[in-house]
Amino acid sequence: MNDVVRNYPFRRATPLEAPAEWDELYDACPVAPIRLVSGDQALLLTRYEDVRQVLSDPRFTRRLDAADAARITSNESGGVFGSDMAVKDIDAGEGHQRWRRLVARSFTARRIAAMRPRVEAMAEHLVDTMLAAGPPRDLLGDVGFPLPVWVICDLLGVPDSDRDRFAYWSDTLLNMTLYSQAEIDAAQAEFAAYFAEHVRAKRANPGEDLLSELIAVADADDGRLTEAEAVITGQGLLVAGHETTSNMIGKMVAMLLHDRARWQALLDDPSLVDGAVEEALRFDADPGVGMPRYLSEDVEVAGRKLPAGTTVLCSTAAANRDAHAFGHADTMDLRRSPNAHLAFGIGPHACLGQALARTELQVVLSVLLRRLPTLALAVPADRLVLREGLIVGGFEEVPVRW
Repeated sequence: MNDVVRNYPFRRATPLEAPAEWDELYDACPVAPIRLVSGDQALLLTRYEDVRQVLSDPRFTRRLDAADAARITSNESGGVFGSDMAVKDIDAGEGHQRWRRLVARSFTARRIAAMRPRVEAMAEHLVDTMLAAGPPRDLLGDVGFPLPVWVICDLLGVPDSDRDRFAYWSDTLLNMTLYSQAEIDAAQAEFAAYFAEHVRAKRANPGEDLLSELIAVADADDGRLTEAEAVITGQGLLVAGHETTSNMIGKMVAMLLHDRARWQALLDDPSLVDGAVEEALRFDADPGVGMPRYLSEDVEVAGRKLPAGTTVLCSTAAANRDAHAFGHADTMDLRRSPNAHLAFGIGPHACLGQALARTELQVVLSVLLRRLPTLALAVPADRLVLREGLIVGGFEEVPVRW
């Protein structure tokens, strides 16, 4: 076993390339010691089967506020991995499963399908606005960011006019090195106060939105959501519902335009859109820091006994490029089937909003192909600027022309 402690996250040669370390680690060191930006050490998993095992095992928890857990970020606490964002009763065990069942009853496929025409109409509107402004434009700023924000705000029943505040609050919660503890604490207090007021208003005067329905279902089942639980739910859905999807829109389009043959294949056969979305999710080399887990008892992974108290980072991106699990793993194949990628996780903490994210990605790609068949990157792919300092990956902007 290679005991070299590598600094993490890894650097990449170009924005769309996978880190060179992945190929080194798959076989030589599948459980690799890493040093995080906090200075703490953890273990990194890169192989598909190991990542799948850990994410599916309830003994690997999200108790990252434990005294001996590694700090993922440079700040002491207060982000998505800190104690201030955790409500113990909805983060583990039966409490977590109860919460997931409540959210799942409101976050239904039927609701998402019913939203699709409105998502399409908004995507068309945003593209209209971008076309009217003329090239070059930032696809991320014009479409990739505003669409998911509008969708999640519509779903939750909050005004998307507050989107700039949401973006700042989200970034502070997803901080790795950008913000000070004082900035995070202040933003988190504002975010919590905003949603506390929103939750009280929804409880008093319910609307047609998901949060109103979630509160009503919980109360009717005599499993009343506390205000703290409802606030954390709203905050979590708002952050998760726009940040990762927004970044993925930019990355997906960049990947497809980087190799013009990919874009042309979709123009020639639009039925490939759904498969292209799945392959973009699998092929994405920059989803962020990964999925951290804290080990509550001794467990064996990859033939190695990991002691209780260990913090493990599951790199779903590395797992999705593991040649042991995917044929021609380093090739973007728009016709790949099956495609059992782990972009949305798996197990007790798998992403509840994955149907919504897929819908948004499919709609954006379909609209862009139809409205802008000549779309192209306005800068070489190696000049795209990565977002730095957050636990999620993505670009600062995606300049395009047509």
